[in-house]
Amino acid sequence: MCPVARRLAAVDEANLVLDHAGQVNVFLVAGLMMPGGFVGSDGSPDLKALRTCLRERIKTLPQLRKIPLPTGRRHRWVEAQPDLDYHIRLVSAVDGLTGLERTCGELMNVPMGLERPLWEILVVPGAAAGALGIVLRIHHAVADGMAAAAIVQQLFDPAGALSATSYVPLVRSTAKFASRDVRRVLGRLRYGLRRISMTVSGREVGPTVLLGALSPHRGVEFLDVDLAVLESHVRPLGATVNDGLLAAVSAGYRAVLSAAGERIPARLPVSVPVALQRRGTAGNQVGVMLVRLPLGEIDPDVRARVIAGQTREEKALAREQGTLEFMRGPVGARMMDRIGRRQHLVAGFVTNVPGQTDIFRLAGAPVVAIWPVAVLAANVRLGVAAVSYVGRLRCGIHFDAGNVPGRIFAAAMGDELARLAT
Repeated sequence: MCPVARRLAAVDEANLVLDHAGQVNVFLVAGLMMPGGFVGSDGSPDLKALRTCLRERIKTLPQLRKIPLPTGRRHRWVEAQPDLDYHIRLVSAVDGLTGLERTCGELMNVPMGLERPLWEILVVPGAAAGALGIVLRIHHAVADGMAAAAIVQQLFDPAGALSATSYVPLVRSTAKFASRDVRRVLGRLRYGLRRISMTVSGREVGPTVLLGALSPHRGVEFLDVDLAVLESHVRPLGATVNDGLLAAVSAGYRAVLSAAGERIPARLPVSVPVALQRRGTAGNQVGVMLVRLPLGEIDPDVRARVIAGQTREEKALAREQGTLEFMRGPVGARMMDRIGRRQHLVAGFVTNVPGQTDIFRLAGAPVVAIWPVAVLAANVRLGVAAVSYVGRLRCGIHFDAGNVPGRIFAAAMGDELARLAT
């Protein structure tokens, strides 16, 4: 192995800090592959053909050929050739899509050893009739959602571009006015101090089943909805697809709180990532906005409008402010990790990554469906991740199965998505 003369970017080091027992900081994508290429007509995989195909592509992806080597209190990236017999492997067969969901839940509790490059592809027989399941895991120290999507784009067979809703880097004015710059800096400082104060002492969420120590039992539920129909419904409301997703998530939270016999608040705050302009070598370049989901008994369209009014303002503020202050380096991340175990500022996480308009193929096998699964961090017991893929918005609900009725959440969220996609 040959050391790379580069330390982990501070924000990537922060994501390494957040990976520990009970909190596996890994981004997961599950999918279904039909026969073709390395998948035989009977659904059986040819792992040798898959590894041979991906070996050349991995040579062009340095993110998949490095390990974090401890150097004092920090880490440096070190070149390491992946053992493809380990990184690309067959796992035990499952019983249909429910079995694939169960496997994903179990994997969200399985850490990645730092002695190998921080990724793996698992081929899962039995995930659907005549189809194979696939699970890709990438450590968050390597990539955030957008960076992971770019890696997938290069790892899979050449296809069309990312969807039209993909993140477009912010365009900043090149004009410079000293007084305006001073006001901007002071404004960002004030906003940053307010965010730090809210993170440390915010109490917007009362005692609830949604927050608390996490059990070792994780569950995952998959949902999907027609993307074009959803977008055509919410656009006239002044809302985006992401606003529609958040409206559906609101219904899920309301159902869970009702099932737990808890008082349903008028609004429930959740943390929502916001893509930032890509700069430098960091694999994580993401801000965050706080969205207070309306949980009252209101029409889904009204709910979407209310959320859209918030996100229009909060998204701009989040992009202006950049990475959450505590996540700009490992020291802040350690503080964040401790604070997070008792925080009552947010009740959940919701993330939506733009995806692919054309179907992916992996070593010739068509990937007909994908679902993302996001990390559960701190004391948050339920989170939702979504990605647009070949005309569908596909969602993964990740929850602490020992404390939260995830199926009730999924059923209510699915019903609300169906109403918004009509």
